Amino acid sequence: MKHLLIISICLVALPIVCQDENQNILPEEIQIKTAILPAPEADKDDAMVYGYDTSGELVVLREGTNNLVCIGDNPNKEGISVSCYSKKLEPFMARGRELSAEGMDFKEKRAIRGAEVASGKLVMPKEPSMTYIYYGKDENYDKSTGELKDGQFRYVIYTPFATPESTGLPIKPHAKGMPWLMDPGTHRAHIMVGPFN
Repeated sequence: MKHLLIISICLVALPIVCQDENQNILPEEIQIKTAILPAPEADKDDAMVYGYDTSGELVVLREGTNNLVCIGDNPNKEGISVSCYSKKLEPFMARGRELSAEGMDFKEKRAIRGAEVASGKLVMPKEPSMTYIYYGKDENYDKSTGELKDGQFRYVIYTPFATPESTGLPIKPHAKGMPWLMDPGTHRAHIMVGPFN
């Protein structure tokens, strides 16, 4: 009888726990409005947008018609962080999401994607490809409007296999907001710009 009571309590409590988790999922229109914050103004309305459904899964909220893909804020992570990137980076980014879903950590994802790029299974763009990032604090985020006050921009330009010699860029910034090259000589070499404050 005691076990039956415990099972009954668990069955009653489970929907409440799930409901609490799902309360973090904002309406699609708010998620979209937040996700496109980093994009240039002219590109916001036509960008493809990923966000979260009521079960917490990352899904396409809006199909796009231009060259940008935007990712909504993960409601299970502290702070607000959204990004938009060139569609040319989608295979690389999508593979990263797949590996994360499989439980891979940063180092494992980096090694697997590096091997797949080297083998030709995963193709990186030959031209520089832009990523726009906007982030800030939870307390500065308005869940009813999707606006984020006092956020910061950071820009990342993927340039696979670029080096300091090929770009003229240093591998560390020596002034705030200056561009510098991260992961030089690798498949994920990229120019970092910002934050500026």
